[in-house]
Amino acid sequence: MQNRSLKRIAIFCGSSPGANPAYLKAALDLGNCLVKNKIGLVYGGGNVGLMGAIASSVIDSGGEVIGVIPKALADQEVAYLNLPDLRIVDSMHSRKTLMADLADAFIALPGGMGTIEELMEILTWSQLGFHKKPCGILNISGFYDHLLEFLTRMVKDQFVAPEHQSMLLIDESPDGLLNQFLRYEPPLIDKAKRAKKLSVNRT
Repeated sequence: MQNRSLKRIAIFCGSSPGANPAYLKAALDLGNCLVKNKIGLVYGGGNVGLMGAIASSVIDSGGEVIGVIPKALADQEVAYLNLPDLRIVDSMHSRKTLMADLADAFIALPGGMGTIEELMEILTWSQLGFHKKPCGILNISGFYDHLLEFLTRMVKDQFVAPEHQSMLLIDESPDGLLNQFLRYEPPLIDKAKRAKKLSVNRT
């Protein structure tokens, strides 16, 4: 795959390896996929769980890794201190902003509350037009099935436009997701105008 538009991808994932060995394998496979396609990794700077695994896989294969971690977490000795590029910031908000600035796309692996929060925030920024970068999920072993069902419910109840739901790209393989990223075109929709139209239709 030749791709010159994706220089780096930010990965959101758990600081735990999770209960299913498939999650760890997916992190390693994704790291190898990034290196194979000459795409750098931007991630949360941790040395544990899926975070540490994907960083190690990219480093071991000679790829670029940028870690971004708040000082409070670095002080708890969970930072990957051997990274060639570890950036310590003052807050979680600063971390997310810097990761968004550094990355050309975003992928969520399985993870906990922080992973979901990061994914939803970056997807919301896309919905609001703050960026036009692709956002995707590696839905390993159906991990995100219930979240995707809930997003469909949001569309059904007219809190989310179908076009905005389509901005979240989904695949089970890293190569498949990267191929979707290459074809991605952000939808053109005015969120404020749509909300006003829905309000008028109910009056």
